[in-house]
Amino acid sequence: MKLKVIFVLLGAITALVYSCQSEQKLEFMRYYTSGQQLYKTRCQNCHGPQGEGLAALIPPLTDSLFLKNNRSKLACYVKNGLKLPILVNSKAYNGQMPPANLTPVEIAQVLTYVQNSFGNNQGLHSIEQVNKDLNNCN
Repeated sequence: MKLKVIFVLLGAITALVYSCQSEQKLEFMRYYTSGQQLYKTRCQNCHGPQGEGLAALIPPLTDSLFLKNNRSKLACYVKNGLKLPILVNSKAYNGQMPPANLTPVEIAQVLTYVQNSFGNNQGLHSIEQVNKDLNNCN
């Protein structure tokens, strides 16, 4: 009987803890999980399973400073591709990235995943931010 009461109490505590998570934390987890799947199917082939890139051709996604300093440009890079040379980890990359053909919400999801994986910790990249950034693409 005591064991049954303990299991019921543990279940109730677990439910209480889960229900107390903020809506923002839940939204982050939804974006991150969906972004992980998008990364695996759309980005991993070039950028690698650990975001390590490919030699001198494809930049790594492990440079938190680059991601932070270019946060407002990332949605444009994903949506429109990239043809200009970029400097990542003090190394020049001149390869071309094709457009990803993702919706704004998918861009937000994959950017949330990338910006919180591979040693990065930059929080939610919201759909509102993506839409704002896409309006300012050059």
